[in-house]
Amino acid sequence: VFEQSLQARAHLGYMPEHVPLYADMRVTEYLDYRAALKGVPHRRVAERVGDVRELCGLKEVEKKLIGTLSKGYRQRVGLADALLHEPDLLILDEPTIGLDPNQIRQVRELIKNLGKQHTILLSTHILPEVEMTCSRVIIIHKGRIEACDTPENLLGRIRQAGGVVLEAKVGLDNGTEELKKISGVRNVIEDADGDWKIFSLRVESGADVREEIFRLATARHWIVRELTQRRATLEDVFVELTHPDAV
Repeated sequence: VFEQSLQARAHLGYMPEHVPLYADMRVTEYLDYRAALKGVPHRRVAERVGDVRELCGLKEVEKKLIGTLSKGYRQRVGLADALLHEPDLLILDEPTIGLDPNQIRQVRELIKNLGKQHTILLSTHILPEVEMTCSRVIIIHKGRIEACDTPENLLGRIRQAGGVVLEAKVGLDNGTEELKKISGVRNVIEDADGDWKIFSLRVESGADVREEIFRLATARHWIVRELTQRRATLEDVFVELTHPDAV
């Protein structure tokens, strides 16, 4: 990359978080222009523009001014631009930032489909997006790689297996302290909804403390409205690897 920068960049496609587009150009006009800048052979420009336009779902807006497009469609134009020269590696920086839920779902599916033909490096802080999109995860903290593995393996190796959520009326009891006494419970976070207390319990890996919680609630005459197991997430993994004292 450093010694042969131009050659390396010829194999890379990049879409930044905020895609710099020309608002006064039409979609196809812009892609034609970008293809020429990227050195796509003149005889192949129309073919490549047509391919990426189809791949990124831009057919219905191909003649529209970019400035009139929604954020979702502008992201698609940026993605089409990054694909014009058929890169081996596609780098996407926060591709779903600022999109509404429908647009996020559409971009997510587009990335999954592109992943069948390209190596994609997705840089994002939206960890649920990583779980739903990526086949491998790299966690970086303060410039160091803390983990590099599949989402499944990362979830399986953390100390906590998720947690338990208890919603109950506990009267005058100190519910948090009572729950902390249960073997396997690492931490308890308490919230309130009127008279109801909501306890989020972090537990040791492999521990199922629901039966013990139920026994405690019965013995203390708590009124239970919810008792559910919460699976571990990549957010739990990230917190455990970067701030272990927080869990």
